[in-house]
Amino acid sequence: MQAARLHEYTDDMAHALSIDDVDRPEITRSDGVVVEVEGAGWCQTDNHIIEGMWTDYVEQTLPMTLGHENAGTVVETGEEVTLVEEGDKVICHPVMTCGKCRPCRLGEDMYCENLQFPGLTTDGGFAEELLTSERSVIKLPDGVDTTDIAPHADAGITAYHAVKKATRQLNPGDHAVVIGIGGLGHIGLQCLNAMSATTITAVDLKEEARDLAEELGAHHTIDPGSEDVADVVESLTDGTGAQQVIDFVGADQTTKLAPDIVAAGGDHHIVGYGGHVHEPSQSLVNGEFAYKGTLVGKYPELQELVALVDRGDVELRTSRYDLNDINTVAERLEHGEIEGRAVITP
Repeated sequence: MQAARLHEYTDDMAHALSIDDVDRPEITRSDGVVVEVEGAGWCQTDNHIIEGMWTDYVEQTLPMTLGHENAGTVVETGEEVTLVEEGDKVICHPVMTCGKCRPCRLGEDMYCENLQFPGLTTDGGFAEELLTSERSVIKLPDGVDTTDIAPHADAGITAYHAVKKATRQLNPGDHAVVIGIGGLGHIGLQCLNAMSATTITAVDLKEEARDLAEELGAHHTIDPGSEDVADVVESLTDGTGAQQVIDFVGADQTTKLAPDIVAAGGDHHIVGYGGHVHEPSQSLVNGEFAYKGTLVGKYPELQELVALVDRGDVELRTSRYDLNDINTVAERLEHGEIEGRAVITP
């Protein structure tokens, strides 16, 4: 079968991956599931993997097939699999977990001590078929398109995970700020609108992104290129600040906003990454706010997100590309030229 493989780390997205002929995956465990991939979302994390940014955090063996936002049809199952069967349409939680370690027993999928992450530590879904496990697949409702829903496997669940944490601290009348209305941000904004009665302000440099934010339910928008974000948030919130900020950019310019826009006792959720947090400790003490990281989400949260999608509360803006166009997608995303989410259709 054909697969898009990373052979060496590089900053040259135009030649990042090669299309190789590889063996089809074989089930080696009784809980194994092979999925014919019908949609595999391209994520900014894929660009970071290509650049080698993840080598300090996980062990990677090259060459490796990328792709961690996967959905498709089950074509083979291990002998003990009962949750799904051949022909079922599924979306794949991005990690394979052991189910036995303490984090797994607590339901914290992303903390699994024996975690495997297709597309990051093992072969992923930029291929005709993907090997995953029964613990990772979620059967989709009838009528849900496997290609369109694929990016929810990471982009969607990550945005949902951050919003779910934020909404626990939001009451009607409170204010929330969403920074970056791109591939993740436009999902997070919809989740926030569906799950809370908060007032939402969207921040983005692009006019079309701000227009999309209003279309998806934002009450206010801010152009950080021509407006002072802190001044506008102060005006909108009568000087109290936003109880929750969800930062889908995670650049130095956005993380440094926290002391000036987060309300006392509030949170600045960092979802996008690549920047740094360089704030005086006194500013955290004075405002008693917190920076909170966001690492994908839990299996039940992906089920909950699928329910929101099925109900029509959350929709993805996607564009489709053939496997042979994969480096074009990498390059376009690197230059910020893709709106919403790009989906590879192997």
